[in-house]
Amino acid sequence: MRTNRTTRKLAVAIAVAVVATAAVLGAPAGAKGKTKTLKGTFEITAGAESGTTLTGSYFRMVQTGGTSTDGPFVPNVDSDATDKTYTLLTPGTDGGLITGEYQPDPSPAFDAAGNGLADAIVTPVQFFGVGFAVSTNKTDPQTTTATKLPKIKVKGSKLSGDLDAVSVAYGGQNFNQGAPKPGGDRPTGTSGPTGTYKSKTGAFTLEWSSPIVGGSFDGFIGVWHLEGTFQK
Repeated sequence: MRTNRTTRKLAVAIAVAVVATAAVLGAPAGAKGKTKTLKGTFEITAGAESGTTLTGSYFRMVQTGGTSTDGPFVPNVDSDATDKTYTLLTPGTDGGLITGEYQPDPSPAFDAAGNGLADAIVTPVQFFGVGFAVSTNKTDPQTTTATKLPKIKVKGSKLSGDLDAVSVAYGGQNFNQGAPKPGGDRPTGTSGPTGTYKSKTGAFTLEWSSPIVGGSFDGFIGVWHLEGTFQK
């Protein structure tokens, strides 16, 4: 009996030691599940077509009453894509979206024809004959509400964050295109930012949607898809 009790005690001790060792050895794997802030430039790959395949970064606009997944989407007569509901984006002078700092509108933000002039994130692109430009601003130009610095986080391979500072200059007006909206609101049509990230290569996709308030496209939804390589 004493031998059996001793054997059982030894077995328990070994089991405890194995569990403790496994926990220590497993620490690095667990660390991969921690949330990390990515501070740097999300350099975007220009939107392009190869046959019927569309790659890179683009913008789409959802008609009133539609959804960012199912549309219906607005065709842009100025789009270079075969499917005109995709407006292809090309990197601006900064190469893409920078997190941890702002890329604000220039002064002036528009030319005499109402074309947006911000060119740091993406090159201004024609949309129904007028160029729209993308910026991030400490004070949102449309709502005059303070924003947060653009922030993207990664957990595992999944991206999330806060892009409330994103603004579009178009036709002499500014339209917030952040997710969430400044102040943290998420009105119907707001989603993301979400995406994927590969730590070994820096390859990413980043998506969000944001309703448009005011102007000719009031009630429509802007849908953004950026992809490229993150650089610290």
